[in-house]
Amino acid sequence: MGKKFTDKQIHILNVAEELIANKGFEGTSVRDISAKAQINVAMISYYFGSKEKMMFHLYHFRVQRTREHFAEFSETIKDGKPEMQMREIIKYIVSQLFKYAYFHGFVSQELRQNEHLKQELLAFYQFCVMKIDEVLKKGIASGVFTFAPKPEDILSLILGTTLFTIRNRNFIELYVRSNTDQNYNKEAEKKVKASIMLTVFALLGFAHE
Repeated sequence: MGKKFTDKQIHILNVAEELIANKGFEGTSVRDISAKAQINVAMISYYFGSKEKMMFHLYHFRVQRTREHFAEFSETIKDGKPEMQMREIIKYIVSQLFKYAYFHGFVSQELRQNEHLKQELLAFYQFCVMKIDEVLKKGIASGVFTFAPKPEDILSLILGTTLFTIRNRNFIELYVRSNTDQNYNKEAEKKVKASIMLTVFALLGFAHE
């Protein structure tokens, strides 16, 4: 069972997330968060203990919400053709990773220290694998997919390719034309989606475009 957050905590976390996404973790102060959230500075200590601990709770909250949204999203596409479902799952996961790119350095550090955080993320990965597996089985049964790679391998391919791109901008921007950060992120995300689609559908033996 995931941690329950109060409405006040969710409000603070949403404000903190918006500020950190724009200014970075180091560039966002507790006073910035409290001012935008229209609360007393002491309330952040009361609810979370510190800015660092608040970041942990923010990550926890975001994983919960993303899993809920992914479950809802999966439900909306469940009656579609297997190839459509696979494309949409790839696009969804890549988009989420880019949207919350500022988390990745923090997560790498915290995962080495917090067992609960590991389990929270593991549960989300397992849920993704389950949904990918459902699409694979549907595709094989209908004859749309020729091969059935392991669903965990497909997820690893999606995550690995996307995270490499996010963490190695100095390399990727050699191959992506952009003049602003916003344009770079848009073009890099587009490039990653196209690359993963090509690789995954080749692995599936899907040749009907």
